[in-house]
Amino acid sequence: MQVLPLQSLRAFEAAARTGSFRGAATALRLTPSAVSHAIRGLEKTIGASLFLRVGRSVQLTAAGETLIGYVERGFAELRTGLEGVAARDGEAPVLRLHCAPSFATQWLVPRLPRLLAQREGLEVRIAAGIDYSRFLSNEFDADILYGRPAADFYGTPGHEGVEVMPLCLERITPLCSPEMARQIATPQDLLSQRLIESENKKVRWREWFQANGLTAPPPRGSRFDRSFIAISAAADGLGVALESTLLAERELRAGRLVCPLRGRWEDVTYTGHFLAFPRSQLRQRAFRLFHDWLRQELNLDGA
Repeated sequence: MQVLPLQSLRAFEAAARTGSFRGAATALRLTPSAVSHAIRGLEKTIGASLFLRVGRSVQLTAAGETLIGYVERGFAELRTGLEGVAARDGEAPVLRLHCAPSFATQWLVPRLPRLLAQREGLEVRIAAGIDYSRFLSNEFDADILYGRPAADFYGTPGHEGVEVMPLCLERITPLCSPEMARQIATPQDLLSQRLIESENKKVRWREWFQANGLTAPPPRGSRFDRSFIAISAAADGLGVALESTLLAERELRAGRLVCPLRGRWEDVTYTGHFLAFPRSQLRQRAFRLFHDWLRQELNLDGA
């Protein structure tokens, strides 16, 4: 092809992403007939059918599945290059970060003033959510995940260039208010306390009690689906939370929470958070500024 059909490729990508020509038309601010015409032209140009029409929806054919990976990566590379040039012309480098909610609330946002002071000119836009960014729509530059994604998650078409970097080792230990801590000297003392359950944690009370040679009691305390809520509840005296000291460092430093058994009984350590990013981001100033700052802040280089 002597002329790359960019408009048709945009229509193809939007239809694949939204699952319909109408959805693609809305995204591109075109009419559905214009989208349909563009895709028919693309199919005629390459000599292959890209979609199966199912009612008002469309599904990719085998050829469409193959092509979409190349198109998404191609648009991502074009956007990366254009943004890089714009940044060199004086625009502030912008990092679009997706982040696990508790890491964003408890660790990252409190450090933003320091990040922005140390990396002058950088702008950071953060969206918090529990779903992993797939980097297929090019909405985010990087993602801080809770829990390592499945081994094949970034091995599917469109993900060949994604890196997953483990962050620091986290210590999981019982946390409670100073008043409640006066009643806790041994793991057995926890059996008479209200134990706050964090439902989405990789390490829960059962694992902690097992590490200390005990059987966990049946759940009977409050239950939350986010660590930042459990940490706040424990600081307010609602019970004992089993949480990461990394995420609770502000409350620990302020004395609102204490670790009643730390140093005397076994804690559980694990790598809870990971940084995922397309390798192409290593060429972008905004990401490099954040990446280098994050490694420094977490002492990942052993400095």
